[in-house]
Amino acid sequence: MVFSSTIFLCFFMPVMIIGFYILPKKLKNIYLLLGSLFFYAWGEPKYVFIMLASIVGNYCFGMLVHVLTGKEKLRRMAILFTVLYNLGILFYFKYFVFAVESVNEITGAGLTVPEIVLPIGISFYTFQGMSYVIDVYREDGIVNEQGERTVFVQKNPLNLALYISMFPQLIAGPIVRYKDIKESLTNRVLSAASFARGVERFIIGLAKKAILANSIGEVADTIFAGDYTMMGTGTAWLGAVCYTLQIYYDFSGYSDMAIGLGKIFGFDFMENFNYPYISRSITEFWRRWHISLSTWFRDYLYIPLGGNRKGLMRTYLNLLIVFLATGFWHGAAWGFIIWGLWHGVFMIIERVLRAKDVKHLIKNGKARSVCDWLYTMLVVMLGWVLFKIVIMEDALSYIGVMLHTHTPDYVAFSTRYYLDNKLIFMLVIAILAAIPWKDILPGKAGILLNNINSLPAAHPAVIIRRVSLLCMLLICMMFIMNNTYNPFIYFRF
Repeated sequence: MVFSSTIFLCFFMPVMIIGFYILPKKLKNIYLLLGSLFFYAWGEPKYVFIMLASIVGNYCFGMLVHVLTGKEKLRRMAILFTVLYNLGILFYFKYFVFAVESVNEITGAGLTVPEIVLPIGISFYTFQGMSYVIDVYREDGIVNEQGERTVFVQKNPLNLALYISMFPQLIAGPIVRYKDIKESLTNRVLSAASFARGVERFIIGLAKKAILANSIGEVADTIFAGDYTMMGTGTAWLGAVCYTLQIYYDFSGYSDMAIGLGKIFGFDFMENFNYPYISRSITEFWRRWHISLSTWFRDYLYIPLGGNRKGLMRTYLNLLIVFLATGFWHGAAWGFIIWGLWHGVFMIIERVLRAKDVKHLIKNGKARSVCDWLYTMLVVMLGWVLFKIVIMEDALSYIGVMLHTHTPDYVAFSTRYYLDNKLIFMLVIAILAAIPWKDILPGKAGILLNNINSLPAAHPAVIIRRVSLLCMLLICMMFIMNNTYNPFIYFRF
C-alpha cells in the first residue's frame, strides 16, 4: 500500500484518522499500532513477522542495557549483540544474495544463489530499532543536576512497537529517533492547528509525488530503458535531468506526506529535505539531502569512529567509511557502493580545497556561486546515473553518451520526441518548486511566505493558500486515477 494509491487515500487514511480521534486517549496508541501492522502486512503479510522480531529483539536488548546500569563491560557486550542482531537480520534479507553472487563472480565457486525477497522498509525500521538501544546505552542512568538517574528506556513494549512500526514513516522514512518522539508516545497534544498543518503538508507531498515525480519519472524510465548505442547526447542528458528531479520529488514527497501524517496523529518528525538542489558543494548537498540518514550515520558511525578529532588522514578515512556505508545501505549492488564512494571522494576533495583556501581563485562572488552550483549539480547528476542503472558497465556506457565520447550511427528517437509540451511544463514547475522562494523573495512577499502559518484563518493569503491546496488535491486524484505509473523509488531500500 502506497500513500499515493486510491486504497490508501480513500479508505485506509480516513479510517485511521476517524478512528484515532474517536477513541479515548488510552486506546490511541494501540489503534495506531494495529493500523500500522495492518498497513505493513497489506502487501506481504509474512514479512510482518520479521519486523516483529526486530521489535521484540530491540525491546529486550533495551531492557537488558537498562538493567545492567553500572556494569559497563556487560552493557558494552549488550550493545555489541544488539548491533550484530540488527545487522544480521538486515544482512540476510538484503545482502546475502549479493554476497553469494559476488563470491561466485570473483572465485567461480558456483555456490547456489538463494531466492530471498527483500522486505519493504527493512533498512529504515532496522536503523530505528538499533539507534533506540544505542541511545538507551548513552542516555539511560545519567545523573541529572538534582542527583536523580534518568530513565530513558521504554518499558512499555506496545509504545516501543509503535515507535518502530508507525506507518507514516515505516516504509521509506524519515528515520525517526526515539528521543525525538519519546514524550509524544505517552503525552502528545492534539490541536486543530496541528491537524490543519498536517493535512496541508500531506497534500504538498502528494502533489510532489503524483503530479511531478510520476510525470517526469515515466520519461526518465523510458529513456534509461533505451539502447544507449542509438541515443543522442541531448537525450541522455534529458534522462539524467528527469531522474534527478524524479528521485527528489518522489522521496521528498513521501517524506512530506509522512511528516504531515505525523502531525495529524500528534507527532513531529524531523525534516528530511531542505532544497538540496540549490547546494553549492557536495558537503552542503548532504546537509540538505536525506537529512535523517546523513545525521544517523554522523551520530552512530562517523563520530564513534573518531570524526575529525584524530587528524586529517583519519578524517578522510572516516568519511570514506561513512559514504561506503551510505551507498551499501541503499542497496546490494556495486553501483550503489560506487555511488556512495563517489560522493565520499568529492567530500574529501572539498575538505582538501577548503584547507588550502583555493576559493580566492575566482574573485567575483556571483560567478563563484554559479560555478560552485554547476560543479555540484554535475557531480550529483552523474552520481544519480550510477544510482539509477546500478550495473557499472551500463552506467559507464550511459555516462559516455552524456559526455559525447562517441557518435551513434543512428539515433532511434530525438530529444524532441521525449521533450513534448507536457514534459516541458512539468520540468519548469519542478525546477521552480526546487527553489526556496520564501528565502529569496524580498520585501512583503518574502515576509508573507515566512509567516503565513501564523496569520488568521480569514486572511486573504491563507484563504488563497487553502483553496490552492484543495485544487491541488483534486488534480492529484485525477492524476492517480488516470495513471498506472506510480512507483516509490525508496521502497526498495
